[in-house]
Amino acid sequence: MAYDEQLADRIRALLGGTGDAAELKMFGGWCATVAGNMAIGVLGDDLIVRVGPKAYPDALSEPGVREFDFSGRPMAGWVFVDGSAVQTDDGLGAWVDRGVGFAQSLPAKAPGRAGRSRRDAAA
Repeated sequence: MAYDEQLADRIRALLGGTGDAAELKMFGGWCATVAGNMAIGVLGDDLIVRVGPKAYPDALSEPGVREFDFSGRPMAGWVFVDGSAVQTDDGLGAWVDRGVGFAQSLPAKAPGRAGRSRRDAAA
């Protein structure tokens, strides 16, 4: 499945000041990690956001948001946000902040084989 590269580019711009950010392609989509933890991504035209289990019920109540059900089993703590719900920079920025904030709340993972830093990707 292809992903909306323009949406990924918009997220990259918002992640510009985020330390320990890296990106990778998974499941035919694109995602960003922070300190080795998945934070946000793009699959098709939709945004994927890791909001965490505590924020999950509130996130599901927002317009354009649905369960992240990629494999037939919903993943609590992750949501799909319809691309039409993040057309404004403010709207997208709020979701990116939520994903990054949750990822930063987790213990950092040791660098591994998955993902490349934005710096490495630009080289």
